[in-house]
Amino acid sequence: MHQRLAAARKDAGYPTGAAAAEALGVKQPTYLGHENGSRGFKKANAELYARKFGVSLEWLLTGKGARGGKAAPAAAAERQVPLVGYVGAGAATHFFPHDAPIDEVSAPTGSTASTVAVEIRGESLGTFFDRWLVFYDDVRRPVTPDLINKLCVVGLDDGRILIKKIQKSKARGLFHLLSQTEPPILDVAIEWAARVKNLVPR
Repeated sequence: MHQRLAAARKDAGYPTGAAAAEALGVKQPTYLGHENGSRGFKKANAELYARKFGVSLEWLLTGKGARGGKAAPAAAAERQVPLVGYVGAGAATHFFPHDAPIDEVSAPTGSTASTVAVEIRGESLGTFFDRWLVFYDDVRRPVTPDLINKLCVVGLDDGRILIKKIQKSKARGLFHLLSQTEPPILDVAIEWAARVKNLVPR
């Protein structure tokens, strides 16, 4: 099975397993283990690989049937998502919304119809991230357990929209917001949050 995976990856135009892992949004050691046979992979992984590499799931799993599958969807780099604002430097990592998208940028792997981007200006998310793009799904929902200790775009009740790591507070219904370069914002109410999907240099 791993030999078929390697062959499908090469035929799909990915010269290395590392390149394929990046395009798939899969951790490199995980994908390389699947391809070199050091670890097995589940049907869900196989479905992702078959779809991306344009081969049939049956062929990838068993070697039987026609090799060709449904054509792989357009690469994420060929799709565009709206750039809807900027993350400013300063004590608060503000997101400045616009009434309409001001630009479009190449979509990352795993993007959806709801994915949008903002551009970092300055060192508010760290010294290396000036002019990087932050991608997230613009689906505004209350904080859920899976967002704790994750970097998120968060909307506060005072109207600010920040990019911070969310941490639980001892106070019921409140949270702490953390960043690498600024003091924490403690015990705040979050109206909505969306997990950051990707950070990419522009």
